Amino acid sequence: MFKAATYIERRKLLRKSMGSGLMLFLANEESPMNYPANTFHYRQDSSFLYFFGLSSPGLAAIVDADADTDTLYGDDIGIEDIIWEGELPKIKDRALEVGVRRSAPRAAFGETVRQALADGRPVHYLPPYRPDKAIVLSDLLGIPIKDLKAKASPAFIKASVDQRIIKSKEEIREIESAVTISREMYLAAMKSAKPGRYEYQVSGVMEGIALAYGMHLAFPPIVTVNGQIFHMHSHDNLLTRGRLLVCDCGAEAPSGYASDITRSVPVGGRFNARQKAIYEIVLAGQLSAIKSVKPGVNFKDIHLQTARIITDGLKDLGLMKGDTADAVAAGAHALFFPHGLGHNLGLDVHDMEDYGENNVGYGEKVERSSQFGLAYLRMARVLRPGHVMTVEPGIYFIPALFNLWRKEKKHREFIVYDAVEKFLGFGGVRIEDDVLVTEKGHKVLGPPIPKTVADVEKACRA
Repeated sequence: MFKAATYIERRKLLRKSMGSGLMLFLANEESPMNYPANTFHYRQDSSFLYFFGLSSPGLAAIVDADADTDTLYGDDIGIEDIIWEGELPKIKDRALEVGVRRSAPRAAFGETVRQALADGRPVHYLPPYRPDKAIVLSDLLGIPIKDLKAKASPAFIKASVDQRIIKSKEEIREIESAVTISREMYLAAMKSAKPGRYEYQVSGVMEGIALAYGMHLAFPPIVTVNGQIFHMHSHDNLLTRGRLLVCDCGAEAPSGYASDITRSVPVGGRFNARQKAIYEIVLAGQLSAIKSVKPGVNFKDIHLQTARIITDGLKDLGLMKGDTADAVAAGAHALFFPHGLGHNLGLDVHDMEDYGENNVGYGEKVERSSQFGLAYLRMARVLRPGHVMTVEPGIYFIPALFNLWRKEKKHREFIVYDAVEKFLGFGGVRIEDDVLVTEKGHKVLGPPIPKTVADVEKACRA
């Protein structure tokens, strides 16, 4: 939690941007694993964290632009809760911690909203992403659950995105603190990636380090020899020499700010010739992309530049052919690189995507492409100082996609299918870092994490 002045200023800017009406905030509630008293690790709603800073369930808040007031709603806990969970400060005192002078019982939240609706006042809410919140909002506002996202306030979404997307110095420090611990996680993972071990052993080592430093993981970890599956959360495979282990993982600071790092590690500590060739192409693309990050550049252009570098590398290996620019314009490279170059990072690992991905990554001036591959680009804005995003190109050999495209004879003028077929079973390579746009260029956040071939192999042998 930051100083009260930070939250006071954030809410002041929100009221100024909105101009009028009530902005509603609902804290996340506990989520039971299998019965009410046995819950998953608690994680506060990021919008609530950003504007109110308090990380506990049972809370709600209203920012009133007309009255120029903020109110925190919640109930003081009774003796039974104190016995089981310990004491908490009174709601009025918790409110003062984040610069809120008005507090009231939780039931008054609903009463205030209903009165505002009866008076014809604007009531703004953000798109709910959890069913319990959707139920509360639906009951309170009289909007069917299925219509809630569509009727969320565009003005509230835009004001929140405009404010949150530019990171302050104190936010950047929090992200860097998470990256610092991620580095420790990756050094341990590289040492652990040995034949005869299981993916879950490497994953467990990484999560254990985050917990040992008082942090949690920012998202379910991806630790897999099946790197061609982007969001593989099963960790049951045995590590064998000759496979690549893709680790996509990141620590989350106690403040909620995330890191998101990916490294591709040779099981046994040595890249073979084929792995090294593919890895070097991805690394060249990533380094070039990072070098291109600066104010005034559209991130979509950096994505396409990276796609051309990957295409050139694959042509050198005999896996693609033809004119590079034409191949990328047609989307032929997406057989190997079908996802976007990166996404916004902050309080969420995919920052603010609960507001709607287009609202965050595209805004009002850039339309999302419908082309396969390019359509998955999450961030396509013109870069400004204070933006923080991931830069994560990859090359993958996806049997199902390969078989479909070859059957359809797709992009035969650019793809050498007979040569690509020999790489099926390779898996994939992805390399990812977290990058800040500065006034004149960029900064890779946190301490360096091994990523050259030589440095990764050295870390594996340490």
